[in-house]
Amino acid sequence: MSKHNKKTFVIDTNVVLHDFSSIYNFQEHDVVIPIVVLEELDRLKKGNDIINFNAREFTRELDKLSGDKLFNGGISLGKGRGKLSIETGKLFSEKLSLSFPEDTPDHRILAITEYVQKKREKDPVILVTKDINLRMKAKSLGILAEDYKTDKVVNLELMEKSIEIVENFHEDLINRLYNSPEGIALSQFKFRAKPVAHQYFIFKNNSLSVLAHYDPIKKVIERVEKTRSYGIEPRNAEQAFSMHALANDDVQLVALTGKAGTGKTLLALASALHQERKYEQILLARPIVPLGNRDLGYLPGDVDEKIGPYMVPLFDNLAVIKRKYSQQSREYQKVEEMLRDQKLVITPLAYIRGRSLSNVFFIVDEAQNLTPHEVKTIITRAGEGTKIVFTGDIQQIDSPYLDSKSNGLSYLADKMKGQDLFTHVNLVKGERSFLAELASNLL
Repeated sequence: MSKHNKKTFVIDTNVVLHDFSSIYNFQEHDVVIPIVVLEELDRLKKGNDIINFNAREFTRELDKLSGDKLFNGGISLGKGRGKLSIETGKLFSEKLSLSFPEDTPDHRILAITEYVQKKREKDPVILVTKDINLRMKAKSLGILAEDYKTDKVVNLELMEKSIEIVENFHEDLINRLYNSPEGIALSQFKFRAKPVAHQYFIFKNNSLSVLAHYDPIKKVIERVEKTRSYGIEPRNAEQAFSMHALANDDVQLVALTGKAGTGKTLLALASALHQERKYEQILLARPIVPLGNRDLGYLPGDVDEKIGPYMVPLFDNLAVIKRKYSQQSREYQKVEEMLRDQKLVITPLAYIRGRSLSNVFFIVDEAQNLTPHEVKTIITRAGEGTKIVFTGDIQQIDSPYLDSKSNGLSYLADKMKGQDLFTHVNLVKGERSFLAELASNLL
């Protein structure tokens, strides 16, 4: 690449907190860290949340690269990469002062970016931030700005099509699938492209239809039957496929995506309870994303009272399952016993962090509010015999710095597609109620 095609990227604090190794992902281009970022990281270095961990890890990365040249010309980020430099605070230009007079970290980052832009006038200078408002402010000043794109899913529509519907399929193969419990060899199916691991199909021929699954280990297409798990029956093909994936011992990692009311968490919990003898513990967790970006400290009460409201939806799903049985039934009493003995634990995700998870059925709800790095951290804690299920709606994200393409759940489904131990099912049809389905589609 010629020198004149080189770019300079100025990195906002939220990018570092999203991915502490982000400075290594700009290829041959230069990276500038505003001094303001270091100030903000210093305030965030203490704590047990992922942003605190990322703040500490990024500071350690800078320490490895430390030297006078960080503030004078920059230090190489490695072979084939550009230079990293830290830019100290700069005076606000008249244009910036008139538009944004407040002395805030965001506006100080804009001032530094504006300075770098003038200093490197021959090369494009781009502010990289996950803050949409800051990108708009930058553009109002004539500064190029973009989101951090490294872990974004490119083709979201392709990812969401986890089930293939084949019309006018061979009638004899449909009939054979009903009569072949062991499945039919893949070679007998004339697919234009080889199915990905654990791909699900709906084969149709006029009034005939069959639900099917590709087993990448046996290399066969097998029929998927609708099965009941702890009182919960699948109401549509997507739910049947989900239950099949959740019960498949060959699959250690499952992603269930879909809008509210499609039954993702309920199916996962029912399947976990149905298989409880296989596991030492069932964990059901969700990240806490306080409304209005306020810390839990703003809420009244002790720790349990603060987190209680965030856990209610998980207990609601458990209540749906318990209502399937009388209080005197063995199944109802078993759930109560599991809760009492801590074999079934419903908890905030932060309380799980740092644990080694062996022989556990681990359900992570609302996973669309996790970053790709958080999802990776969770999966790398998995020990022998553990199954991890991530559920969530990628269109309903509470974090201000994530979107449908950059959240951890989308990233997981995209990157793990085709792996023999992974299955992704996207549920579309809502089953909560006709009213809920209507509101989800129209409002």
